[in-house]
Amino acid sequence: MIAHDIKRSFISKYQRESILVKAPGRINLIGEHTDYNMGVVLPASIEKGIYFAIQKNGSSSIHIETFLTDAEKIEFDLKGNPKPYQAFWGNYFKAILEIMVSKGYSLKGFDCVFGGDIPIGAGLSSSAALCCGFIFGVSEILGLSINREENALIAQAAEHRIGLNCGLMDQYAVLFGKRNNALFLDCRDLTHEFVPINLSGYSWVLINSNIKHNLAVDSEYNKRRISCEMVVSKVNENIHPAASLRDVTLEHLEKIKMEVSPTDYKRAKYILEENERVLNMIAALKAGDTQEVGNLLLQGHWAMSREFEITTPELDFLVKTGEKLDGVVGSRMMGGGFGGCTINLLKTDKVESCLSEIKSAYRKETNIECETYPLEIGDGVHVLD
Repeated sequence: MIAHDIKRSFISKYQRESILVKAPGRINLIGEHTDYNMGVVLPASIEKGIYFAIQKNGSSSIHIETFLTDAEKIEFDLKGNPKPYQAFWGNYFKAILEIMVSKGYSLKGFDCVFGGDIPIGAGLSSSAALCCGFIFGVSEILGLSINREENALIAQAAEHRIGLNCGLMDQYAVLFGKRNNALFLDCRDLTHEFVPINLSGYSWVLINSNIKHNLAVDSEYNKRRISCEMVVSKVNENIHPAASLRDVTLEHLEKIKMEVSPTDYKRAKYILEENERVLNMIAALKAGDTQEVGNLLLQGHWAMSREFEITTPELDFLVKTGEKLDGVVGSRMMGGGFGGCTINLLKTDKVESCLSEIKSAYRKETNIECETYPLEIGDGVHVLD
């Protein structure tokens, strides 16, 4: 098991014991692009994760190295003599350490070996796991008492420094996740509650389209943010004060329809209806209504395809193929869009046959091999025994 291999690697390199921290990846059952509109989301932490073997070393130096991949070791000197490094992941740790120092946390030297089994680039928030797990481990060994809310804010600030202007959904899912539960998160006030996922006889599977986000993603993402902000400003001018689309109703939207472009109207309408889908998904999960869960996944996908326009032909093909199969209850694209994965709910006894058909049809249509990952809903960041 990779966790034990990482811990053994630490012992062989540093000749002492460490604690072992697990930080999971995350999925999002439904609620795409609602987070920056102060809406609601329904993520969950998964069993795949990043592991950190970490312990104090009694010096003023911090040593961090990867396990397995191009093993590179980076070093930070707390006395202020930074060593150069090539690894991109080093930027995350550097940003975190700088933020912790700026917040007045007293750092001491430590050693860390990390690695994991989250597929990189599959939309499972490996960067949030990397940041939140590292902060958690440093807090544990140095006795810093950083609570999970503060951990999320430090991790988010680190992502912002690197240039990823993310909300807090990923960090909250990684930190607060609970086995066999989704996390209902209100992005406006950060209140959250657990929603049990008890769909006996059904399995969640991720299908990676292997279509990578292209260079236009950032600009397309920004265009959609601007569309949402345009609608909010028109509501402000014509109806009542609104800080975000969370303060806008479908009735408001209809009243200002002629004041905004058809594109802005369509995108804002998608967000308002997606918030409703999140609430409907919670009701369906609580009722154990598998069919309705599948219907909501499909509604969410085709709304992202036709209204918010963030899917790709390949992702649409994966969903369309699943719609024709008896064992697939529902599917949708997951994540920011323009590539990545679909999340799928399948009858457990038909998982193998359905995935085989989907893979074969996808290969024939696109000449691309898709990858599949069974999903198990696990706990948030924690110390492993």
